[in-house]
Amino acid sequence: MPAAVYVLGGYQSDFARNLAREGRELADLVREAVEGTLDAARVHARDVGSVHVGNAFGELFASQAQLGAMPATVVDALWGVPASRHEAACASGSVALLAAAAEIEAGRYACALVLGVEQERNVPGELAARHLGAAAWAGHEGAGARYLWPHMFSRVADEYARRYGPRDAHVASIAQKNFANARANPLAQTRAWSFQPGAFGPDDALNPVVEGRLRRNDCGQVTDGAAGVILCSADFARALADRPLSRVARLRGWGHRTAGLSLDAKLQRSAHDPYVMPHLRGALDDALRRAGLARAEDLDGVEAHDCFTITEYMICDHLGVAPPGEVWQRVERGYFDRGGALPVNPSGGLIGAGHPVGATGVRMALDAARQVTHTAGACQVDGARTFATVNIGGSATTVVSLVIGTDEGQ
Repeated sequence: MPAAVYVLGGYQSDFARNLAREGRELADLVREAVEGTLDAARVHARDVGSVHVGNAFGELFASQAQLGAMPATVVDALWGVPASRHEAACASGSVALLAAAAEIEAGRYACALVLGVEQERNVPGELAARHLGAAAWAGHEGAGARYLWPHMFSRVADEYARRYGPRDAHVASIAQKNFANARANPLAQTRAWSFQPGAFGPDDALNPVVEGRLRRNDCGQVTDGAAGVILCSADFARALADRPLSRVARLRGWGHRTAGLSLDAKLQRSAHDPYVMPHLRGALDDALRRAGLARAEDLDGVEAHDCFTITEYMICDHLGVAPPGEVWQRVERGYFDRGGALPVNPSGGLIGAGHPVGATGVRMALDAARQVTHTAGACQVDGARTFATVNIGGSATTVVSLVIGTDEGQ
């Protein structure tokens, strides 16, 4: 059996900040995240065996590659520590976590520092949209779309409407839920935002169309931010934790699937499958199985990738808590609300909390760890013992799901 992997602690920057307006750059954010993560986990840099950095678009937004070396560049004590950068679009942070966890499981290192970091607000919005579009199949899809990713996920919404016909109001209610959850999150990008009555409906003035079926409040945010966690072995955690090991967050299961880049190919391959993205369902099943859970209903909550409202709807559909295409009934009943049977995105998700692309998977894992150790503050789900994350990159090209719990919660 692989060695157990524990989440000793972590750090998240304030996702409402704009680095360029502060006169700061990506290196400053990396330094803040490294120091904040080490301090939160009470770990010395000299104890870190390896460093893994999740980042998707450093070359485009900051003209900076080789970001695996940035932690050592800004924190001298990490000089010489093996490090690497991982890129899988919006799933970059989760892929970095998987790589670090594999090293702990194999016994290569007892302690790994995992960072996710992205700067996106230092260029005009339309240029940011073009940069983010590099995660699609460049030159082969999205031609003519002003905003590529809203266009692509509007097509996913079209596919759901064609197959199963959920009403726009069911999907729009996801945005309303996540913005409301974000108000309780002191690090959320939209925590101070307010909305007029009708802002989540079809009013073109209050909620203008961005692309196709998607309106402004269906869309996640362009965000600067970083998140970090310390992953470690049982012996390392036992030596440092300020509580019994049974109450330290633990990576209990994982799933990882990758499909081709083309959205058309994904939809064609699933044409006769009850699930729109069968490989997404596969990643979820793998994570639950490895965690020893029979079904998604055994979870106490999920941090789901809501880059758009339809993405969260798709993930909820693939959880299997209702027959394929019928999850709208659970949405209607508040099943996924923070006080519901299976809360989804109590943090506010990407729509409410923000989406610094390379940091999102790490932020999800950190929030899941805080939930199961009952340190999530005003975002806490009562009695949470086991939380999942579902992080996707591109048009569900890369899918990573983690199950985080405690030994006490097994």
